[in-house]
Amino acid sequence: VKFKEDGAKLRDRVLTSTDTVFRMTSIPLVDITVNAFNRNAGFRKVLEVTTGIHRKAPVPAFHSNTLRKQVKPLIRDIQPTPVRNTSGKIALYATCYGNYNSPHIGTDFIKIFQHNGIHIDVVPKEKCCGMPKMELGDLEAVNKLKEANIPVLAEMVDEGYDLTAPIPSCVLMYKQELPLLYPDDADVKKVQAAFFDPFEYLWLRHKGGALNIDFPNALGDIAYQVACHQRVQNIGLKTRDVLNLIPGTDVTAQERCSGHDGTYAVKKETHDKSVKIARPVIRKIDQQEPDHFMSDCPMAATHIANLSKKVDKAEHPMTLLRMAYGL
Repeated sequence: VKFKEDGAKLRDRVLTSTDTVFRMTSIPLVDITVNAFNRNAGFRKVLEVTTGIHRKAPVPAFHSNTLRKQVKPLIRDIQPTPVRNTSGKIALYATCYGNYNSPHIGTDFIKIFQHNGIHIDVVPKEKCCGMPKMELGDLEAVNKLKEANIPVLAEMVDEGYDLTAPIPSCVLMYKQELPLLYPDDADVKKVQAAFFDPFEYLWLRHKGGALNIDFPNALGDIAYQVACHQRVQNIGLKTRDVLNLIPGTDVTAQERCSGHDGTYAVKKETHDKSVKIARPVIRKIDQQEPDHFMSDCPMAATHIANLSKKVDKAEHPMTLLRMAYGL
């Protein structure tokens, strides 16, 4: 209602138009230029004054060598084996972030699922899941994105695929938010039933005796911020449980908000509040002085790592799992 009556700032419309913005900033050479500017303190001051994007807020890097450009030679045909409500055949909904900002996470997914005898493909075409537009209140845009994505995903389910995504917000959108918005849409329900958190999926495979637990590399002490959009899925701490299977590895979970909340940590008017929200998590992590710090949400993880005095980088759990496997 507020969006319909009052609209939104141009900045907020741009920040939530991830398909357009990420595609443009990932054009070859443009990506290098944008990344260089975003690392420049002088430019960030100007950006703050002109757009209201806080100068200290970490912004994602962009890559012209997207996941979609890398994926074809990585895909292998594996005979699927059904285990514990999983078909053994899964499609990765790469998401805007997984395709343009962190394509290495997508390749980590492919390597790990294949290593565990799971046939994995990447969804052939996709748009943003719609979570940023929903948080803005732009339900018209959410509907357009739903109309673009759901038919593609439903067709994959009909072909026997389970579904997953590297970002908890996108998983939540298909498991919970779209079904609430469209309770009578049969295809939305079909996609909902087939969508899994990635570590929920791996844990189900493990409980069915189908997860490879031969880990040559220990990971040591891991600090883990549990993303809010993962916690509300009510699946338990499956990321922690899977990584705790690795010998010589101990995962300590922090079930508190990172303060990132989509664009909340990026905006000049709310950045300081987001830092205040993040402080309890940062304090615990700094006291722990871990070997690794991770969160399923790369944006939340980067926000915390940027503020921490003891953590020099944020890592995705799938990246750490690949490291443990030595892949």
